[in-house]
Amino acid sequence: MNNFNTFLFGYYPYIAATVFLLGSLARFERDQFSWRSGSSQMLSSKELRRGSNLFHVGILLLFFGHAFGLLTPPAVYHAFGLTTSAKQILAVIAGGIFGGICSAGLYILLRRRLTDPRIRATSSRMDIFILGLIALQLMLGLLTLPVSLFHLDGNNMLLLAEWAQRIVTFQSGAADVILSVNWLFKLHLFFGITLFLVFPFSRLVHIWSVPLAYPLRPYQVVRRR
Repeated sequence: MNNFNTFLFGYYPYIAATVFLLGSLARFERDQFSWRSGSSQMLSSKELRRGSNLFHVGILLLFFGHAFGLLTPPAVYHAFGLTTSAKQILAVIAGGIFGGICSAGLYILLRRRLTDPRIRATSSRMDIFILGLIALQLMLGLLTLPVSLFHLDGNNMLLLAEWAQRIVTFQSGAADVILSVNWLFKLHLFFGITLFLVFPFSRLVHIWSVPLAYPLRPYQVVRRR
């Protein structure tokens, strides 16, 4: 079990990260025609705007919440007077709200894709798989919230944060840090890592094309006849 834990949380993150980066680059170079979000708005716009907005807002808040929560050293938030216990309560509240928003949007999008005949006919297996994987990941994340509420000392959160910081800084012993962590958190981590693994083979690659420079674009010059 220790070897299995070491592989899943010591080596698997780097395998997924390598596939994530090299796979995205290879797809951009060799298959740019498929580099798109694959919008189904032309087939049916019913509920798309509401579902898409809820999903994207929720998942972005969850992503940045996880990034700041896991990668911020304790000394930083302690310097602002935030205790480990208070940070965990804040994380549970924010995670519940953001997870609820994202889940509501995902439910609309998944139901729409599975029940509308035209959209279902144009959906690939990967389209449905990736939505199902995100739904599973969301469910696991929400299930960890009650566990966190019963352990407000923040010990699990500290261990998970140390694991993440060791992984991104290429320190050894990352997997050993979370050996005793609740299995729900480990499942949540595993499927989160798996999302990065399958990323290059799905429509998620459109995230790379986010128009960050859009607000700084020059004005369009329109001349009168």
